[in-house]
Amino acid sequence: MTSIVDYAGTREGYRCGYCASAQGKASSGMWAHSLTIQDYQDLIDRGWRRSGKYVYKPIMSRTCCPQYTIRCQALLFQPSKSHKKVLKKMLKFLTKGETSIIDSEVEPMDSHTKDTDGCSFFSKDEPGTSQSELQLLTIHHTEEEREEGEVTVQKVDSRSTELCNRETVANSTDLLKSPKAGHTAPRPGKGPDLNKPLCRKAKEIRKEHKLQRKLKNSMLQSEAQFLPGQNSKPKANQSKSLEDFIFATLPPEAKHQLEVRLVQSSPPSSQFKATFQESYQVYKRYQMVVHKDPPDKPTASQVRLVPVSFEDPQFKSSFTQSASLFAKYQMAIHKDSPFECDEHQAEDLSSGPDCGYGSFHQQYWLDGKIIAVGVIDILPKCVSSVYLYYDPDYSSLSLGVYSALREIAFTRKLHEKAPDLSYYYMGFYIHSCPKMRYKGHYRPSDLLCPETYMWVPIEQCLPSLENSKYCRFNQDLKAVDEGSVNDLDRVWILHKRTAMRYNVYKKRRKGPSDEESVRQYATLVGQACSERMLLFRS
Repeated sequence: MTSIVDYAGTREGYRCGYCASAQGKASSGMWAHSLTIQDYQDLIDRGWRRSGKYVYKPIMSRTCCPQYTIRCQALLFQPSKSHKKVLKKMLKFLTKGETSIIDSEVEPMDSHTKDTDGCSFFSKDEPGTSQSELQLLTIHHTEEEREEGEVTVQKVDSRSTELCNRETVANSTDLLKSPKAGHTAPRPGKGPDLNKPLCRKAKEIRKEHKLQRKLKNSMLQSEAQFLPGQNSKPKANQSKSLEDFIFATLPPEAKHQLEVRLVQSSPPSSQFKATFQESYQVYKRYQMVVHKDPPDKPTASQVRLVPVSFEDPQFKSSFTQSASLFAKYQMAIHKDSPFECDEHQAEDLSSGPDCGYGSFHQQYWLDGKIIAVGVIDILPKCVSSVYLYYDPDYSSLSLGVYSALREIAFTRKLHEKAPDLSYYYMGFYIHSCPKMRYKGHYRPSDLLCPETYMWVPIEQCLPSLENSKYCRFNQDLKAVDEGSVNDLDRVWILHKRTAMRYNVYKKRRKGPSDEESVRQYATLVGQACSERMLLFRS
């Protein structure tokens, strides 16, 4: 299996979708004519991200809004109160067919949006590559990711208002009234007016209530140890897991039924083809309503993430062709023996998930109709969230948050068959853009150090990000990029439909040297990928 990429170089001084800077964004990019799942896994672990067939990496030290790759440790994830609120809202809707007006007002927009699938951007200049030179897929041109994060509106607790100011005591009676209090007379307090309640901060009250609950639960647990037959019963105060909410059994009289179907999108499965038009109509309406796209804006296909499955005839065909080409080159140029070039020496991924690896759509079917589609990539170590689009009529259900939680649960399920697959990648975390900080609420999570490409817990990164947009998270100053290029001659090149190492290519090449461009490419993708992927050179 071979990845073929066409390096497009760096691009600076264009509009940023996060801070609205007209010329603040900077990134490096390349077109992926084909991309194996292992190569893409290694690329995103070096800060790359895909938008359709265009794979790009922000120039962190020069871009106006540094974008840090973020991953959630799915196996250790625990839903927060706000996450449980969304899950309960969905259960209430499915059971009773209603959504809370209060919930809609508190959270008017989803607090989770995915990276784009390359569908919402204008086309870039196409690479000068002919079909005959590649003998692969037609290139669809896409622009870079535009994440339009949505603001989570928080409740304002009126109890936290400072009411102890003597100048405003006389006018504070209305603020202190509570619907739960009714007409009960307030308890005497301290201060100028003993008939008014004691002035206390809401934070102190919450701490006191939390301590009381802990003491009460501790006493109940202690008593339970001495009661016969009690140890086998579940604790009444035991918190529910993510799966308890998502896979809860609905009553027979439930108003709605929700089904999530996984369909392979690259290469497209029969289910994907059969539902494409319905799915596309949801996408088109979503883009028009949410992102204000014009009705005639075209779509774009995804990059071909080659799934590794020996039951797939397309995989068998492409694998045999790739293996034969590789073996022919190795034996002719590097004098390898036939055994060393045997195709069975390829990486064994038979222990992967039942659905295989590659690009998929998770379709959310409500009562037989698609209301949302989550675009995901299933890779050797993670589920990577690419994009979400949904029917705007169901925006009150917070489908962005709900789909993220479903995808975390899905990652856990895949882990049962594929032990190495244990992370949920959420794209980029942008601390300098407040509305994009919501991804940090999925804990525990890590950020990728932009200099050493090592993962650091987000809690350790936040103090540095408060002081500077761009940060090196790894505090060990001696640590370096272990995947850096140490031998440029070993970079693979595809030139005149022939695969060759760079040291052979530079002897055959006619015209000015392109060593600087090749070195820049190899530095960005790392030594491992540069020795596996084919860099197209005309």
